[in-house]
Amino acid sequence: MGYLDLKSCVKDLLKHGELVVIEQEFDPRLEIPAIQRRVFKNRGPALLFKRVKGSRFPMLGNIFGTKQRVRFIFRDFFKKWDRLSKYFKDPRAIIKDPRAWLYLTKMGICVLPKVVNKDAPVTYGECKVSDLPCLISWPKDGGGYITLPQVYTEDPDRLGFKSSNLGMYRIQLSGNEYIKDKEVGLHYQIHRGIGVHHQKAIDRGIDLKVNIFIGGPPAMTLAAIMPLPEGIPEVYFAGILAGHRIGFYKGKHHLPILRNADFCIVGHVKNRKVKPEGPFGDHMGYYSLVHDFPVLTVEKLYYKKDAIWPFTTVGRPPQEDSIIGEVIHEIVGPFVKRVFNGVQEIYAVDAAGVHPLLLAIARETYVPFESQRLPQEIITCGLSLLGSTQTSLSKYVIIAASQDNPYLSTKDIPGFFSHVLKRIDLSRDLHFITRTTMDTLDYSGISLNQGSKIIISVAGEEKRTLSKTLDKDIELPQGFSNLKVFYPGILLIKGPRHKKERNISDEKIVELQNILGQAQLHGFPLVVVVDDVDFTAKDWDNFLWVTFTRSDPATDIYGGDARVECKHWGCSGPLIIDARLKTYHAPPLEEDQEVVKKILKLGERGGPLHGII
Repeated sequence: MGYLDLKSCVKDLLKHGELVVIEQEFDPRLEIPAIQRRVFKNRGPALLFKRVKGSRFPMLGNIFGTKQRVRFIFRDFFKKWDRLSKYFKDPRAIIKDPRAWLYLTKMGICVLPKVVNKDAPVTYGECKVSDLPCLISWPKDGGGYITLPQVYTEDPDRLGFKSSNLGMYRIQLSGNEYIKDKEVGLHYQIHRGIGVHHQKAIDRGIDLKVNIFIGGPPAMTLAAIMPLPEGIPEVYFAGILAGHRIGFYKGKHHLPILRNADFCIVGHVKNRKVKPEGPFGDHMGYYSLVHDFPVLTVEKLYYKKDAIWPFTTVGRPPQEDSIIGEVIHEIVGPFVKRVFNGVQEIYAVDAAGVHPLLLAIARETYVPFESQRLPQEIITCGLSLLGSTQTSLSKYVIIAASQDNPYLSTKDIPGFFSHVLKRIDLSRDLHFITRTTMDTLDYSGISLNQGSKIIISVAGEEKRTLSKTLDKDIELPQGFSNLKVFYPGILLIKGPRHKKERNISDEKIVELQNILGQAQLHGFPLVVVVDDVDFTAKDWDNFLWVTFTRSDPATDIYGGDARVECKHWGCSGPLIIDARLKTYHAPPLEEDQEVVKKILKLGERGGPLHGII
């Protein structure tokens, strides 16, 4: 049986040595986040901060900080999931197939939420927004944030759990132009279920009712993050995760309230009302800048007796949300082949910020009798990945034919890149989609939510041997230097500081493109221009983060002897990616060094954090 509330989970973690209680007072503004990040990095325990400066509520961090701990929290679920995932050929069958409900019942799982009309534990007391912990994770954050919210809405045309959406959309509690204790910011990205509900409310000229749950059963937190297919309510999946019916309280409120939540903000979004939200240090390792987003008018703020405020901090991967992502990969992995016909395996690369880079392996069987295998079916598979679910937010989709190497794995990133670079035909295998929607958090495109994507499809025999060393001198254009081999087939070059506006090609890279096109670099099909070669070349995590978070395919891809034929762009090689920080990019995240010094000092022998960080 899964946990009914967060308090029971905390007790169990403490009992099994997976949680440490910190009695000394710490500030949720930069200090507590700095501690949590360091404990996560060292694969440490969950942290319960009993004394939080400026708030009477304790804070709980790093609860999902190791895969071992996540699997422990959801141990009952994982015992059953293997059988469940084999039974459900399509996860949508959970809703549509009556036999599925019988099967779940036999396994002791009740999916439907349970509505109770008597008072709920979460309605024990009421408080103000300013009473809550003011979590500020990074120095330039625009205010305090909820980082593990469960935002609940229902379809205005079809009320009820079956048409509900539960999502984790960040909530700004203070700062900017928000009226203190009366308004909070509601930031949701594109391709999110709440957007459909909001549009329907706007069309009808009514307010969108919203409840924000914090804490409660851990199953609700994980369900809010799950990339479920359309038509599967997250609250149903929470019941599967928890192993029991999730309890809600209706009472006099316009939407159900999670009974065992630690906190609940009841409110509404008035039509198209927006206010500036941000900045916020996000999971790609940069700040999300200030933009207009919906405003939630706060009607009530409830809290539970002995309420605990759960939080996480995000930043450049890996962070705590990276562990959550790995677990989600495990859960949804069995369904990949069923949801995307022909696709064998996918991996949204965490080190690259998740959405910027998707690696995939798919079958190539369109013309099996041809003597030479070409990318055909895998292109269709790539388009399918960009056409639905969370994979549609991917920017670079690199997809390879499974028949070329039965041992190929998307998780073996060096091996995957080597496989692709040996086989890629740069005149044929690059498929651009320009001026399309892209991840809200990605600032490499032409505007907010707009940029380009590319499918790189590779099939067939090896076309080249990748070079490990550069055996010739290349006279680089002025401003370029420090040419270095990162990996067989991949060169790094330090470029001059970027000075262009958005959506403009850089003539300096064009000059480099012309020189490299004449240099006959057959063993180096990929060249990446960066600001700091040594940093980028330090390891694969740095290389992936720099290359794919700082480039937009249409704007920043160049190539030796590039040409356009019948609208198709290709080159003889090498392919050049301009991965410098651009003038319009958001700044990378950096910690406050005075806070870091203080935290490290407290971690020394005799200090209150000794043995914790």
